[in-house]
Amino acid sequence: MSLAIRAASPGDEGEILRMVRALADFEREPDAVVATEAMLTENLFGEGAQVHAHIAERAGQAVGLALWFLNYSTWTGRPGLYLEDLFVDPAERKSGVARALMVALAEEALARGCARMDWAVLDWNTEAMTFYERIGARRNEGWQPWRIEGDGIERLALTGK
Repeated sequence: MSLAIRAASPGDEGEILRMVRALADFEREPDAVVATEAMLTENLFGEGAQVHAHIAERAGQAVGLALWFLNYSTWTGRPGLYLEDLFVDPAERKSGVARALMVALAEEALARGCARMDWAVLDWNTEAMTFYERIGARRNEGWQPWRIEGDGIERLALTGK
C-alpha cells in the first residue's frame, strides 16, 4: 500500500488530536494535552492561521503527522520552518513515514524561501536523533534544537536523502 503525504484540511482535527495525544503518551506526558478539536480548527484553518500540518496516510488512514509553523532568523533575514511535532503511529515506524513527512516539509521550506528547519528532540530519544542525523540534520549544543539548512533542505526535498 502506498503512502501519501498531504496538507491537513478541515475535518482532520480528530485524527490530528489523536496523534498529538499519542505523542504525549510516547513523550511520557499523557496528561499534558489540553488542545481540543475546536482549538485545532481555529489555529490550523481559521482566518490568518499561522500553524500548519501535513498528514501521512496509508490506505486512506492517517498514520503520521508533522505540525509546524514559520519562524524568522534575523541572521539570515529569511523565514525558517519550525517543526513542533513529528509523530508516526507505532505500527508504521521504520516504514519511511517519518522520512516522507520530513521530505514534504523540506519541499515546503524550499517553496517558502526558508533558510532552515528547526526542531527539538527529547534527550532520551536516541532513535529519533539517529534518524535526524541520517537525513542530514545536526545537533546544536546546549538545549538540543535540530536544524537542516541550505543544501541539506534542498537535498532532502529533491532526493529524499
